Amino acid sequence: MCGIAGLWVFGGADGTRLARQAGVMIDRLAHRGPDDRGVWQDDAAGVALANRRLAIIDLSPLGHQPMTSADGRVTVAFNGEIYNYQDLRQQLVGEGVAFRGQSDTEVLVEAIARWGAARALAACNGMFGLAIWLAEERRLMLVRDRLGEKPLYWSLSNGVLLFASELKAVRAELGYHAVPDEAALADYFRHGFIPAPRTAFTGIRQLPPGTCMTVSADGSAETRAYWSVADAARRALAAPLTLEDLEILRLTGDLLTDAVRRRMVSDVPLGVFLSGGIDSALVAALMQGQSATPIRSFTIGFGEAEFDESAAAEATAKALGTDHTTLRVGAADAVDLVPHLAGMYDEPFADISAIPTALLCRLARRHVTVALSGDGGDEAFGGYSRHLWAGSVGRWRRRPAWLRHGLARLDAAVPDAWIDGAARLLRPHLRQPADKVGKFLGAVAAADEDQAYIAMLGMKADAILRPGLAFEPSAPVTLPPITPSGGADPTLRLQLRDLARYLPDGVLVKVDRASMAAGLEARAPLLDPRVVEWGLRLPLHQRLRDGRGKWMLRRLLADRIPPGAVTAPKTGFGAPLGVWLRGPLRDWAATLLDTAPQDNLIQAPVAATLWRQHLSGRHDHAGRLWTVLSYLSWKATVAEAD
Repeated sequence: MCGIAGLWVFGGADGTRLARQAGVMIDRLAHRGPDDRGVWQDDAAGVALANRRLAIIDLSPLGHQPMTSADGRVTVAFNGEIYNYQDLRQQLVGEGVAFRGQSDTEVLVEAIARWGAARALAACNGMFGLAIWLAEERRLMLVRDRLGEKPLYWSLSNGVLLFASELKAVRAELGYHAVPDEAALADYFRHGFIPAPRTAFTGIRQLPPGTCMTVSADGSAETRAYWSVADAARRALAAPLTLEDLEILRLTGDLLTDAVRRRMVSDVPLGVFLSGGIDSALVAALMQGQSATPIRSFTIGFGEAEFDESAAAEATAKALGTDHTTLRVGAADAVDLVPHLAGMYDEPFADISAIPTALLCRLARRHVTVALSGDGGDEAFGGYSRHLWAGSVGRWRRRPAWLRHGLARLDAAVPDAWIDGAARLLRPHLRQPADKVGKFLGAVAAADEDQAYIAMLGMKADAILRPGLAFEPSAPVTLPPITPSGGADPTLRLQLRDLARYLPDGVLVKVDRASMAAGLEARAPLLDPRVVEWGLRLPLHQRLRDGRGKWMLRRLLADRIPPGAVTAPKTGFGAPLGVWLRGPLRDWAATLLDTAPQDNLIQAPVAATLWRQHLSGRHDHAGRLWTVLSYLSWKATVAEAD
């Protein structure tokens, strides 16, 4: 795991200047790679590649990057891991390739040199953001992994290409030229994140997942997708699984076991993030089943019962026999962390779970260098509440518009506390009912399928935007059509949207920045591309059953965890932000909101009303307020820092 950066000054450049510029960029990413630093350059071409290394495989100097192939034709700066590198190495050795060290980077470099970039990348099972310099062709390739686990940003203007693992490294060279992008920021208020390929700054783009960009010496660039969610869905629809439950369970278990095994290869200590839920418990069970000693497991606990899954995580850890550590998080931890989040993410980022994720990564890094997670299970196997609602939303969207819009307006007018109280009379164990009702009715009232999806994400913050703003929404997610003869069911279509947008631009951004800020590598077995495509092939009844999602993963866990061990109801990885905003974070929030009247993007009176209502306790506006506060904090500490 590393951070990469670099530049190409077309037509050549002074070597001293190249080295200095690449060095400035990569030093902004020292947190991503505290173990080593490297800069490689070709003065005549004007290219420089740089790397900060977090040593995981082959800790010796033979793993130093950037790395050049034995024949000198290929140089790579690589951020990520190739999980099947041992298989590829064996194949290359059989073809006569001699290796100097044991790193997966060397396997990648020699595979590209021997097979070509297209074949080598197709053969790689991994997570990566990488730059490939092809000396003979004088071409530079920027590549991002299939699901978007690792980031890659770039800027091309005035005869110079810049690229890096994080925005801050690109901005280190652009400086004051990095101007905030109002259209992208407006889109942020709808999603809670900025969808690729946009970023918060004009002139800087993010390479989408599964994409390769090839830049030539004349400054021209060509981008192509070598993998996409839409294509994966078409393959899944063309070859659906029709096996009985027991056979499907066996095959899925074998596939997940292999995905976990490959991600347990490490020359440094590793552990697992363990919440009270299904996905992380299954990953932990599969890890423990392949380890001769207790694996290390980590969880976060809160004093507020609604957000605390630590008891369930501890019960799972005890049942599995892991060496478990729980960190009890209090308001003081949030006060220390929250002001630094904007600098960690470089962009406004409204996911409240960024707070516990960052704290969990810090905890794990005290003991291990690699941690496996359960990320991806919801998207691949149908685990979000919205997946359960998909059919109902579709049916309600066929009702008269006046009824749908009337229900949505009624929901907005009723205090959340009333909805929570009424819902709990019927379903006492339902978590955050007002939030769920609001998302459902927002989706029902939406104008089209893409808008319904955005409503299900539940930000409810676009009303804060200034009226008349020239808003350019992100392009709709491209999906296979539903045809009269069949096609993607409504739940699968939501899963595909999550895989294409919410996962890479939300979940994985959160995990990458939080883990890398702590110098920790996070690995997600359930995002193995083989696992994702397998999950998409499952029929609906093997994803959703008995009113719950992830039926397949639940059954697999039940077969691997002793009787009596329990998992908590799905709550999401949240934090008691509403309470904190009324208490220890109140001054921080109030100071930021005082700057809102000077902002050109948001309506300060709307934000002030939300703040007053939240402080009164009549409404819980923590989510919408956090969206505004994350934006204002970013503006104050990042956008205007230069």
